[in-house]
Amino acid sequence: MRISAAQRAENENRVRAAMDRLLRGEIPPGGKCDVKTLAREAGVDRTAFYGTRPYAHLRVEFERRQKALQQAGEIPDPREAQIARLKAANTKLNERLAQSEQTVDELTDFRTQALARLAAQREEIVRLREAAAGTSRVSRLPAPRTTVIGTCS
Repeated sequence: MRISAAQRAENENRVRAAMDRLLRGEIPPGGKCDVKTLAREAGVDRTAFYGTRPYAHLRVEFERRQKALQQAGEIPDPREAQIARLKAANTKLNERLAQSEQTVDELTDFRTQALARLAAQREEIVRLREAAAGTSRVSRLPAPRTTVIGTCS
């Protein structure tokens, strides 16, 4: 069924108005900032936006404007913006997790080395005590006195 030039102009005006609303972030419930929602909001068949159909140039314009907004850092669809925020947060958390795992590994290695050093020092102390007990050249200090002579004040 053919439409008149006036009907086509009216449809194009509705599509452009819907395009402006969507790109401002006025997304209807259950919709997205996409061609399907654009067609539904304008009351036009979605297939008219593809191929050599009458509104293909409007789809191209819509996608161009949408891409320009995204490159400028604005995302008109709140769900898409939330997805972008969550992806960024997920990436940041994964980096923090990797850093935490690296720190835990470093601290575990440090603990292992510290325990090994303490064990080696203990063995050296035991060896030195045994060596000192076996020689007569080492003299033992007298035991501390337990009786108090006089006052200390």
